[in-house]
Amino acid sequence: QIGCYIVLPPMVDDNRRGDDERGPGAAYQMFVVMEDLLDKLKLLDYEEEVLAKHNMKPLSRHYFASSAYMPSNPGEQFFMFTIIASWLINAAGRPFEQPQEYDDPNATVSNILSQLRAFGGLVDFPPSKLKAGSGEHVCYVLDRLAEEALKERVFSWRRPNYPTEEMEEESVMEDDAELTLSKVEEEMTVVYILSFLTLTPSFSQEARLSSKPDNILESNMDAAEWNLEVERVLPQLKVTIRTDHKDWRIHVDQMHQHKDGIKSSLKETKGYLDKLQEEIGKTLEKVGSREKYINNQLEHLIQDYRSAQSKLSEARECYKQGSGGVTERTRVLAEITEELEKVKQEMEEKGSSMSDGAPVVKIKQSLTKLKQEIVQMDIRIGVVEHTLLQAKLKEKSNMTRDMHATNIPEPAIGAY
Repeated sequence: QIGCYIVLPPMVDDNRRGDDERGPGAAYQMFVVMEDLLDKLKLLDYEEEVLAKHNMKPLSRHYFASSAYMPSNPGEQFFMFTIIASWLINAAGRPFEQPQEYDDPNATVSNILSQLRAFGGLVDFPPSKLKAGSGEHVCYVLDRLAEEALKERVFSWRRPNYPTEEMEEESVMEDDAELTLSKVEEEMTVVYILSFLTLTPSFSQEARLSSKPDNILESNMDAAEWNLEVERVLPQLKVTIRTDHKDWRIHVDQMHQHKDGIKSSLKETKGYLDKLQEEIGKTLEKVGSREKYINNQLEHLIQDYRSAQSKLSEARECYKQGSGGVTERTRVLAEITEELEKVKQEMEEKGSSMSDGAPVVKIKQSLTKLKQEIVQMDIRIGVVEHTLLQAKLKEKSNMTRDMHATNIPEPAIGAY
């Protein structure tokens, strides 16, 4: 069974980003770091522990590398950066709460950098560089955390185990190619000899079949005709051998050619480079001296600026204290305003009920109706009184008549 190992460059050193000693290829270093980071994440099984858990797509080879020729999505890249960074910190053996999508970016970046400093990482850049979600510093932070996670899991790089059988097959193929080339040369020689024998008219068929001629062969053909026949059949006798680009001899020749070209070019450009180095050195000295002069001239302005900064911090502190009191008073004012609105609403309800004339109209109508009923009642009372008076008078007249009837003398009664 053939073992398969991933061969990676050495881990990134913390002091790799010197500002003055970086070459022109440093701008593309983050692409290399990103590819190494992706291999380390695969070794840490980030597909199952991060992508499957959050339902995310796999990262591309240069996902966190920033370039003007690559599409970017700062919000998505920053969220992915925080998720992977928190996972790597936990994998490195330190508890770290996973940030959410709506958390404060400044606080999240500060927490990640504090953990990186705790691991011994060098942080010589402002935290705002990480808020873009891509770039050299993002790749550096994730790569450093991935190294700590691999150390926590006791992972070590081993030498690749190259299969020996394939190498033997390649060597056999190269030997076959050499044999084939030699065979082609031999066949070309045979073809030339056969063509020569064919063009000789005095050479009989029996002589061609015999393996050992008895006499020395001689040609009696005209030299001009021979040259014409050679020119006619020469294109047919040419054998074209295709160059195999996988042949190591061609690679060695190309390496020697490139080496000679580099040497010749270096001789021409070394003088220009030395001159350019001297000019750059002089320019740097001038810039350094000018910087010192400017610093000396602006020293008092720097002191004024520092004092203004201290005063500004004191004013901000006073503002924070005052804003706290204003907030409390604003809350009390809101409560009083709410109570005042309730009182106004009650007063408006009472005023609307007092100014409404509908109850008064109803009272007047009721009084009118009551007066009419009183009049009708008085009439009925008068009728009843009159009826009672008549009844009394009639009863009185009846009683008087009865009294008169009882007081009549007896003689009068006898007369009748």
